[in-house]
Amino acid sequence: MKFLNHLEEWLIASLMGAATLVTFFAVLHRYLSGFDIPVVQDALLKMNTSWAQELTIYMFVWMAKFGAAYGVRTGIHVGVDVLINKLSPTRRNHFVILGLLAGAIFTGIVGTLGGSFVWEIAHTDQTSADLEIPMWWVYLAIPLGSYLMCFRFLQVCWTFIKTGELPKHDHAHVEGLEEEVKA
Repeated sequence: MKFLNHLEEWLIASLMGAATLVTFFAVLHRYLSGFDIPVVQDALLKMNTSWAQELTIYMFVWMAKFGAAYGVRTGIHVGVDVLINKLSPTRRNHFVILGLLAGAIFTGIVGTLGGSFVWEIAHTDQTSADLEIPMWWVYLAIPLGSYLMCFRFLQVCWTFIKTGELPKHDHAHVEGLEEEVKA
């Protein structure tokens, strides 16, 4: 599980960093192209950065799909549980399990439908407008991210059944920073 957790986190962070760099490069290119410096302007105008926006959008799609699975695993998704928390502990547990299983079923269906869509589009010659990559590469985020999210719902459900605990995200905690021990 640690490998999958780290892979998920690494993928999200890498996509976020790469999207930031690509966007920064495109904005810098656009800004510097406006200066009337003959050599610099001529070189920059020859560079085509129309692909940057498309690539950034695709990276954000992948980041969002895998980020949603990360959210299920770590408990950072927003939940409205005011009514659930007013129920008796037994009924509350049943509703939590029902909610987690409903999330797993929904994301499993989306993953299956997404996989079918990717299979169909992979048998066409459809490519993206600027990058000219096969569109099935882009859409592959749907089944992969949805199946990972389905797995995370089942993982959280199993842990909840065994321990009664749901993942909680502590907004005040910063990973890697240890509290100062006072003597």
